[in-house]
Order: sequence, then structure tokens, then C-alpha cells
Amino acid sequence: MRRVFGGFGLVLACAAAMPALADAADLRFNRDIRPILSEHCFACHGPDSASRKADLRLDRRAAAVELGAIVPSKPDHSELVRRVFSSAHDDVMPPPETKRTLTAGQKELLKRWVAEGAEYESHWSFLRVPKEVPVPVSVEANDWGRTSIDAFVLDRLQEEKLQPAEEATREKWIRRVSFDLTGLPPTLAEIDAFLADDSATAFDNVVDRLLASPAYGERMANDWLDVARYADTFGYQADRNMHMSPWRDWVIRAFNENLPYSDFIVWQLSGDMLENPTRDQRLATAFNRLHRQTNEGGSIEEEFRVEYVADRVRTMGSAFLGLTFECARCHDHKYDPITQREYYSLTAFFNNIDEHGLYSHFTETAPTPTLLLYEGDQQSKHRELLARIAAAEEQLREAIAQAFKKPAPLPADAIAAPDPEKVYTFDDVPNGGDFRGVEGHAGRAIEFGGDDQFVCKEAPQLSRSAPFSLSLWVKPGPHGPRQIVFHQSRAAEDSAFRGVSLTIDNGRPTFSMVHFWPGNALQIRTQALLAPEVWTQLVITSDGSGRAAGTTFYVNGVAAEVEVVGDRLTRDVIHRAEWGDSEAKSIPFALGARFRDLGFKGGCVDELEFYSVALTEAEVAFVSGRADLINDSQRQDHHARRIDTDVVKIEAELRALRVEENTLIGRVRQIMTMQELPSDRRRLTYRLDRGAYDGRAETVVPATPVEIFTLPEGSRTDRLGFARALIDDRNPLTARVAVNRYWAMFFGTGLVATTQDFGSQGEPPSHPELLDWLARDFMDHGWNVQRLFRQIVLSATYRQSSTPRDPKLYASDPANRLLARGPRHRLPAEQIRDNALAISGLLKPRVGGDSVFPYQPAGLWEEAGTGKSYSQSHGDDLYRRSLYTFWRRTSPPPTMTAFDAPSREYCVIQRERTATPLQALTLLNDPQFVEAARVLASNVLSTMPRNDDAGLVRVFRWTTSRQPTVTEQEILQSLLAAARVQFAGNEDAAKALVSVGESPVDKALEVAELAAWTSVVQSLLGFDECLTKR
Repeated sequence: MRRVFGGFGLVLACAAAMPALADAADLRFNRDIRPILSEHCFACHGPDSASRKADLRLDRRAAAVELGAIVPSKPDHSELVRRVFSSAHDDVMPPPETKRTLTAGQKELLKRWVAEGAEYESHWSFLRVPKEVPVPVSVEANDWGRTSIDAFVLDRLQEEKLQPAEEATREKWIRRVSFDLTGLPPTLAEIDAFLADDSATAFDNVVDRLLASPAYGERMANDWLDVARYADTFGYQADRNMHMSPWRDWVIRAFNENLPYSDFIVWQLSGDMLENPTRDQRLATAFNRLHRQTNEGGSIEEEFRVEYVADRVRTMGSAFLGLTFECARCHDHKYDPITQREYYSLTAFFNNIDEHGLYSHFTETAPTPTLLLYEGDQQSKHRELLARIAAAEEQLREAIAQAFKKPAPLPADAIAAPDPEKVYTFDDVPNGGDFRGVEGHAGRAIEFGGDDQFVCKEAPQLSRSAPFSLSLWVKPGPHGPRQIVFHQSRAAEDSAFRGVSLTIDNGRPTFSMVHFWPGNALQIRTQALLAPEVWTQLVITSDGSGRAAGTTFYVNGVAAEVEVVGDRLTRDVIHRAEWGDSEAKSIPFALGARFRDLGFKGGCVDELEFYSVALTEAEVAFVSGRADLINDSQRQDHHARRIDTDVVKIEAELRALRVEENTLIGRVRQIMTMQELPSDRRRLTYRLDRGAYDGRAETVVPATPVEIFTLPEGSRTDRLGFARALIDDRNPLTARVAVNRYWAMFFGTGLVATTQDFGSQGEPPSHPELLDWLARDFMDHGWNVQRLFRQIVLSATYRQSSTPRDPKLYASDPANRLLARGPRHRLPAEQIRDNALAISGLLKPRVGGDSVFPYQPAGLWEEAGTGKSYSQSHGDDLYRRSLYTFWRRTSPPPTMTAFDAPSREYCVIQRERTATPLQALTLLNDPQFVEAARVLASNVLSTMPRNDDAGLVRVFRWTTSRQPTVTEQEILQSLLAAARVQFAGNEDAAKALVSVGESPVDKALEVAELAAWTSVVQSLLGFDECLTKR
């Protein structure tokens, strides 16, 4: 039999999240039919034209009807119905080899849908959020509901003939809301105060206090770090450190200041493009630079630069739109209306910053573009220095102008160049290896083989802020794309080209001074080509300004016309140990070759001379043996710069100021951010065949997937315009995705369970009207995150007990999709550790700062093969919140990963939750938990000596926030008795246990008793109720 169309699929939402569809009174395409077609059919009959079979689209009604796959209201005449009911192996759909078999109920749904007219709907999440979402009235006759949220939940429960759970006890609610809003447990004093508060605002008061706590911003930042793929290292094999903690601290501030979520989006995606952006608005854009980067030798720069752009689009799509844009990178999206061309139009928004695809291996410099992170009075001092430099430059111009008016300049024959600081004649170059002595311009010269560099020993160190001149004679061989003549650097791309270099690029001499290529560099290139096989003298002068205007190229004594390739050098070009640069004291000045660069094969150099001043034009002519070229203007200029006392004095002052500025700016930290290229340097963006970096097809312009959302009319077509389109009222996704992710934070699962995917492959919402009401209310009230949180945590829905009225719900609705009970799930990894630190009193609450290195097993970093060794912190840094733990992508903190923290190599919207033996072993053996148990035990023994019952109650309340039952108290007493017996006869074991950790041990306490109590506390730290939010 002929095949008309290919495979079908099934994405069934959780059974408890929706009615029994086959028996439902109404049939809805988005809820009932689309999931079946999306999973079974769209891969072969969906949006992707490249993989489409039989030219049939089932994601479009008109296309399906036109080919007869669907005959509305006539299932017996519809090929779709016939094929899904067929029993013939080569006729049935989906084909058996796909291993996707439709159930009888799903087949009947499809048949019924066709019989009822086969009406389609736009995908639910691509429909605009309604302007008004009516609140169900059923809650009005019920005493349970407190908020509009409860009305929607109760309406659904009544539809399912269910009742909400009883209200959680006050102890459980305050523990739940404290973890949810601060990531920390409530103190006993906070619990007691809440229990004693019988006012109508008791719950409101708790929420207000928690939202005002600095810990709130830390808790919120923790989730966002997963989304933003925040780490302290670049990732990939080398996984070197990158310094991004100031961005993390900005996130904390943003949440603590209740920055509107709309601004939170715009600032992170495009804060640099706002009018007169603030430091924080620019800092926020580091979000786009948190992707992995590589510096592996042999990597192709453009390949990885393209990868970084793709990562920005993937992260943006997951974080703000809940879509899998990466599925359209190599071909049209198979399930959602995103063409490959539209995907690359999205990348065009993120493709125009001055970046290089490889970061530096030998230096610690932040890849450009960067933001200066001034501290203290650094910024004011820097501004003052720049103003003084500008004033001195103006004074210098005026003094030179005045000097030109003075009579009697030196005659041409009285002009001579200053003595060179260092000269290399190459008259004694031995033959052998990659070099050989040849006849030169004057005497002997050196010829290069192109593989090895010739080191000029004791060459001066060239700097951005110190004037210098170099003179050399070169005789190039045949022109190549790039030939390195000289350099003072460690490597090419492996050092981001840091240093000074002269190359001949396709025949054109090119001089570079680079801090980090390309965004922090000066580069000029002669307009004219250099004649091959001919001796030519090149002189390069720099006045110490670090600007192209202060750098001059001379060819055979005459100033050359140059192209300014880069003029953005703002930091020094040398390697510095204080910057963390490797081999800072051994950077040579070398000729003919450079590590991982193209050598000067067949080229020759002669008479290399260094000068510690910027030679005047007259001096250059003299050095070139062309004194006959010196004219009156050049003589006057030379007289001014070398003899006029006013000019000489001002130049000396200017040199000192530039050195001072260079030193100051070298102490200012930097962070990777976004900064758009100017319009005359913007990159073209291409559709890439099969997603390959070198598969350039047609060019594309910035645009959005038109079937999902568009830029508002009159919008800017750049990153800022795009960011504003995300928060436009007409965007169907942004608000829904945000409120859903926040809902999942409180309840463990979002109203849309697939928080990362709102497309056709994602699950439909369990409460679609509630999702829309939350999204609309969120937008209408200024994207106010704290207001949204207040609504959620004060609702009756959130205040339910986590125990349902009917135990059967555990089986029928295990994920609590119907919200017939309160949330119940294990705490995130960071909260488990922070909880232990908090209840023991070890936690140090300082907000922000560099990442720290708490306890972890030895040797893990070495096993990762990065060549790094872990250096543990000490003192207060051991006890900071887990948010501040140093995050190495190739070896994340083991305590965190044991409890499902991701590596942060990619954007993660929601973590998995597992239960493994390793988690129990971590709680029993990790020094942080053992130490916390000992310190908490010590606190009890110090404050409640010889009072076991009171002490055990206190420990239980610290770890669970509630009073123990009689049975639980008896168990604790038994545990304590057994531990006393164990340690009374084993002093060594007791000492070993209580000596874990760096915090001091209370010498006044008996060791065996302290060990026994420590053992009891350890049991409680591993108790389900200590680790679970209920």
C-alpha cells in the first residue's frame, strides 16, 4: 500500500491534570488533540520542510484538508483516521518502526475530533494573554478561598469533585514560606513570635519581614544562576577562572530592590543600549556572556564565536520565552513555527559585540567587551586624571603652536636623532636551525624559516603609556595572508594577542598594541603594500597616549597613510603578575615567528633599533638616511619638541600623568558585558547551512518568529528593541513563562509542568485560566515580583497542608497537579547546606563578594584534568551561603551535585529531583554537616546542661521548626542513650568526631558527651522533615 504520511506522536499531560478526555463533554484541540499530533505526527508532517514526508503538514488545517488527510466531519473519508486504525504493518500510522503506538483511546479521540469538524486552534501559548480573565465565582460560596488564585484552584477541584486539604499548621507554614522566600529556616524566636501573634495581619507581617530581608535576594538569585548558567570558570577542557561574581551580586540587589521583572529582562539583554546607561544597567548585560568559552589550542575562533551567539539565543529562549529555539539551528523547527531563517534572524540581535571566539590561556584578562568595576574613589581619581591629561594635551598643542612662532629653528644639518636605547645589527647571527645570516641592508641580516622565533635579549619593555620608537629594515618574501615580523608577547590567540606586534598582512605592514583582541586594542595598517624581495625601512613611533592618533608609521622615512583598524586601547599591553598573567617576567621581544601564529618565512630583518622617545619627523628622516627630506615645518616641529622649554616641560608632565593613569586603570577590575559595535563595523549575519559556522548561506536581518511574536511597529531592530518586544503587552509568552517558573518555585511544579518548553512538545497548563490571570495581573501591576509572591504565599492554596484529605490522591495525582494539597518536596541543594549552617549558628550573613571555597574532598579538581588544585577557604569564608561557593563547570561543588545541582554548562530552568544513597552519605560525612551538628550540639550543652529532655526538644525544633511528638521524643532519648554508650568506651572515635571542621571546639565540654549529642544532631540533619519543605 502507498504511504501518504509518516509518524504520529503522543505527549499526554499528566492524567490527573485534566478530565477523562474521551468522556469529556467538549473536545478542545489544544488540550486534547495537539499533544497527540505533536508527539506522533509533527516530526514527519510538521513545520520542518526538510524532514516533511509526502509533502503533508498536519500542523496546518488547510494543508491537511487539501491533501485529504482530514475530511472535516467525515472520519470515514479521512486518510488520517483510516491510517491510525489500520492493522496492516506497511499502512498503519505511526509506522511500527517508530515504536510510537497510539492507544485505543487516542485513536478514538482523533476520530471524534474529525467527526466534530476537525477544528484547529492556535497553540495556546502563542495566543495573546487576554486583557481580562474572569475569576470563577464558585469560591464565593465557600469559606476556604482568600484570593483570586484560590477561586481558580477551587473551581478545578469542584470540577473533579475534590476538596482542598486542611490548612497547614502555623509552624509548617512559617517554615515553608521562610525557605521559599529566603532559603533559610525560621529561627525559634521568629516561630514563637508568629505563634503568639493573633492579629489579622500575622501572616502578612511574616511575609513583609521575609521580603525585606537581604536573604530574600540571595534566595532568588540562586535559582536565576541556574537559568543564566552562572559559573566562576569558562568551562571546556582548560576551564580557567572567569571573574563574574559582580554580576551575581547585581542579581541579588535587583531582587532585594524589587526591580520590575520587565526591567530585569531589558537590563540583562540590552542594558548597555539604554540612554545614558548606569553602571548596573551595563553590568546586568553580563548575563549574555556567562556561556562557556574555550581557549584550546587549534580551535577555530569563528566556530566558537558562532557557538557563543547560539548559546545566547538558546538561553534567552529558555529563560524568557520557554521555547527551544536551538531546535531550529540546523533546520526548521520540527514542532514549533520557527524556521531556520527566523532562528538566524534572532541570532542577529546578539551577533554584534566586539568579541573573539577564544579567550586567553596565558592571561587572566576578561574577554572584550568589558565594564570597568571601580571601587572606592577609583572612578573619581580616574576621571580627574583623564581631565588632567586632556588639559595637558591641550596645553601641549598650544605650546607647540607658540613655539612655531619663534624664530631661528635648527638648520637641517644640526638635526640628529637621539641615541638608540638598544640596537640589534644581526652581524653575528650563526647559521643553523630556523635562522641564517644573509647579506643585509648594512652588513649582515637575519633570514627566517618561519617556524622558530629569534629572541632579542635585553630588549626594552614596550608599554601603552611610555613613548617609544622602533626602526628596522625588512625584506619580505612572497606575500602571504599574515606574517609575523616582530612581537613582544607570549602567544597569538592563546594570549588574546596581548602585547606589541608588527605583521605583514597580505603585503600591508600592520602594527598592533593589544590588551585583549579585538575590543581593547590599537591597530594601524598601511594603505600601501610593501614591495616583496626589497629592503624597506619601517619606523613606528608612539607618543604614549595609546591612541592611533599618537602612533605613526613611516616607510623609508616618510609618514605613511594608514587605515585605523582598532583604536580602543584602554589598558596596558604588558603581562602583569598582579593580573594573574602567567610568565609575566619572561615575555620576550622576538622576531620571525610567534606561538600559534604564521611566521615570517623567507623574510629578512636588519638594523633593529629601539628609542625611548617618539621620534620627530625630522629625526625619522635622519634615521632613515633621508635628511634631505626634512622641510621647514619638520625642523620647526623638531625644535619645539626637543628644545623649546615650555613644550619639553609639558611633555614631561604629560608622560607622568599617562603613566599614573595607566597604573590606576590597571588596578580596576573588569567584567565581560555587552557593547554593541558601531554602525560602520556591524557584522553581517548569515543563515548557516546545517548550523555549521562556515556554511554561510544568505544574509539575514534582525527579526522575530512572526507566528509567535513581532517587534511592535516603529521599534528599533536591535537588542534593545528586541528586549522591549519581550515585555510588550502583545507578547504571549514572557509573562506566562515568568509566573509559571515562580509558581514552580513555590509548589515544586509549574502550572505548565514543562517549565522550559511552552511549545507544542510541552505539556498544556493544568489550570490555563489561572495561568492567564496571573500573567495578566503581573503585567498590569508593573511586573512586580514581590507583589506576585505575596499573592501566592498568602493564598489558601499555598497555606494548605501537604497531606491531602483523601490519601488516594497520592496515587491519582502524585505530582499535585490539581493543587488539592500544599507543596511537599526536598529542599534544593543550597538550602540543605545553608539550613545546617543557619541552625548551628555557623552561617555568616555577609551579602556579596568574591566566590569562596568551602570544604570538599581532596583531588576532585585534579581528576577533572584542568591542571587546577582546590585551595580551601578559611575563617568566615567557610560558612558563607552556598550561593557564594566557587563554581567550576568541569567539577561543580560535590555537595551541591549530590543533591541535583547542574554543572551550569547550559541554561537549566528546573532541576531534577532524585533520591540516592549518596545524599545520605553526604549528610553523614561531609565536614560541613558534621561540623554543623557538633556546633549545634555544643550550643545545646552550653545553654541547657544536664537537661536532656529540654535539649532534645530544642534540637528537634531547630531542625524541624515544630515540637516533637511523644514518640519522637522517646526515639531521640534512645538515640542519645545509645550514642553515650558508644562514645563512652571509645574516646578516640569521640575526639575524631568532634574535631571535624575548623570552628573551635568548646574545651569546657566533655568530649564523649559532645560526641553523643553530635551523633543525635547528625540523625536529625538527615531526617526527612529537616530536608523537605512541607
